Amino acid sequence: MIQDWNNRFSDNIKEYGGYSIGKLFALLSDPEIISLAGGLPSPDMFLKHELRLVSGRVLEENIESVMQYTAIKGEQALLDAIVRFLDRDNIQVTDENIVVTSSGQHGLDLTGRLFLNPGDIVLLDRPTFAGAIVAFQMQRPEFAGIDIQEDGSDIEGFREKIDIFGAEGRKPKFIYVVPDFHNPSGLTMSLEKRNSLIDLSRKYGIPILEDSPYRDFRYRGDTIPSIYSLDQEDGGGNVIGLYTFSKLFCPGLRVGFNIGPTDVIEAMTNIKEGNILNSPKYNQDMCAAFLTEMGMEEHIRKCRKYYGDKLNVFLTTMEEYFPDELGVTWTKPEGGLFLWVTVPEEIDTHKLFYEAIKHKVAFVPGDVFFGENPARNTMRINFSFASKDQLVTAVKRLAECIRSQLSL
Repeated sequence: MIQDWNNRFSDNIKEYGGYSIGKLFALLSDPEIISLAGGLPSPDMFLKHELRLVSGRVLEENIESVMQYTAIKGEQALLDAIVRFLDRDNIQVTDENIVVTSSGQHGLDLTGRLFLNPGDIVLLDRPTFAGAIVAFQMQRPEFAGIDIQEDGSDIEGFREKIDIFGAEGRKPKFIYVVPDFHNPSGLTMSLEKRNSLIDLSRKYGIPILEDSPYRDFRYRGDTIPSIYSLDQEDGGGNVIGLYTFSKLFCPGLRVGFNIGPTDVIEAMTNIKEGNILNSPKYNQDMCAAFLTEMGMEEHIRKCRKYYGDKLNVFLTTMEEYFPDELGVTWTKPEGGLFLWVTVPEEIDTHKLFYEAIKHKVAFVPGDVFFGENPARNTMRINFSFASKDQLVTAVKRLAECIRSQLSL
């Protein structure tokens, strides 16, 4: 009998801890806990009636094909719908530039597998999406983070980091950013910085990985062109885009897509052949229908109003219950599903999480959003899932919890 399985694991996996956020959710089974933790869209926004109608028709007309293997790259109907979906955002692609993924997380995994060897450098924001960190970690890269600023990524900080690595004869494999309503901070990258990032990419020959889960969820302010579209205006070829239907439609179907140069997409498709083979046809059919016959634009407008109202309630309540003397600050997003809270330095939010559970409120401790040297007095807050009344109660409970720690 084998006694020590760990010694038989691959070097990439021996020290790999998985997605710590998911492990925290196991502690939230108490129905009295108001969770501000997960990035869950509200079931109030699910197109339940429309999904039932389309599902019934598809199963009636095409049940045998739904139950069969399907095209590895993606269903043609969905690929065609994605081309039109992106065109509304001034992104011009063909199906040769698209591979369908089983969620945005799968898209990150494909990217990490494609580009990273152990020790390769990934340049990213501090903080950044924990799901990206955990996806890339399986390849054992070196994360090089630069503190994010109020108007998005610190491009000059990226440049300085690249020059430091260049003096060592090293170069980052890619730069990972979430420019629109950044997860976890909620901040948005300015147009000036997007153009500067493209210039940086071209000067040093480093690809940009643009993650866009929340781009359509803008509640105030003007839409800023995507990095992908700006790159196309200047000839294209430097940006890979990651998208998911999880926030826009529903997370349960687990469908997303990556876009990029044809040789990149071909290589990603080859990897997909080896790890999941194909994405489920039924799920793709539902997403194609969402894009073409479920009133997507009206749905997006409703989501903007619904989530925007919740964000306003949350921000107003934070102002009321977190006076300046508490030393707590937070971002004020123009869209998305998250904001970022910073508490006094003496508070470790990983420890605070367990105290918050006692106060019947939950958040995600900020340390999981850093590739290295985490800031432990931070947390991510989600405002999309809880009701407005629950958001008010949650802020009150969170304020009580933080006050109790400051008075120790």
